[in-house]
Amino acid sequence: MNAIEKRIEELYRYNPDLTPPVDLDAFWQRTFQEAAMRPLHGTRVLTETPFPAVDVYHVTYEGYDDTPLKGWYIVPKFMAGMGPLPCVVVFHGYTGGKDYPEAYADWALLGMAVFAVDVRGQGGETGNRMDSEYGMTKGWLTQGILDKDQFYYKAITVDALKALEWVAEQPEIDPSRIAVYGDSQGGGLSLMMAALSNVPAAVVANIPNMCHMDFGILNSTSSLQEAAEFVHRSPEHLNAVLNTLSYFDMVHLGEMIEVPVMMSVGLKDTVCMPETIFAAYNRIPSEKVLNIYPFTGHQVSSYQKRQAMEFLKKHL
Repeated sequence: MNAIEKRIEELYRYNPDLTPPVDLDAFWQRTFQEAAMRPLHGTRVLTETPFPAVDVYHVTYEGYDDTPLKGWYIVPKFMAGMGPLPCVVVFHGYTGGKDYPEAYADWALLGMAVFAVDVRGQGGETGNRMDSEYGMTKGWLTQGILDKDQFYYKAITVDALKALEWVAEQPEIDPSRIAVYGDSQGGGLSLMMAALSNVPAAVVANIPNMCHMDFGILNSTSSLQEAAEFVHRSPEHLNAVLNTLSYFDMVHLGEMIEVPVMMSVGLKDTVCMPETIFAAYNRIPSEKVLNIYPFTGHQVSSYQKRQAMEFLKKHL
């Protein structure tokens, strides 16, 4: 057995002894009930682009609160008359945004519709109207981090749930053939949707965040450094921070996933470290595949993107 094989074998056996919060299910049931009480407000406006093969709509919808969330809804014209379409909902990485519509041309070439959404407050055109009752470090991760009910991750999770609900109601879409896809933060959100929503039929989570976050806050160079800095400044809040993160950790939520999952991991990734990804992957009970790249850091290659497309084409 060479060193690479030994490392991978050890990671497949990695199963940290973590206990989920006793009220984890109750927290999410209450969150779902609160979200269901919010009407599904959303509008789509046909937008002019240089691309004659697709219809592109600029979408504004509401999620956790009254923040106007923005997205691109892209429908391939050449699939007209072919019946309801499969759709991939795309979540971007931390600090990013939904980009331009042409960033999703490859999905349209597959004959799929696309709904690509901003994550609130980050690098897109979406703001953030959440209240903040306590000071934060730089970035967004520490907003409300002392209370699971006021935490930024709760807001972006509900935003993502509402995005799935909105696209499932669009007349072009087959609601039984909706997938979620994302890299890093987007991968974490994709896994969250697979665990918490009954909309996704399949999920691709490349180098996902939101996994084994107690390990990440201690060791990684990810956005969890913001939480580490928060605790560095206020060490009395360590237990509160770890407790809040535990409600959003795929180590605890992965067991809820019932749909096919593809994940990827780079063994040289210092952002979403292999230990964190394997810890979540090893607990997922559904059909799953993990693509392992021994010499890759925090990147998603064109090869992995092709693998993801073949996986979703198979399952949609």
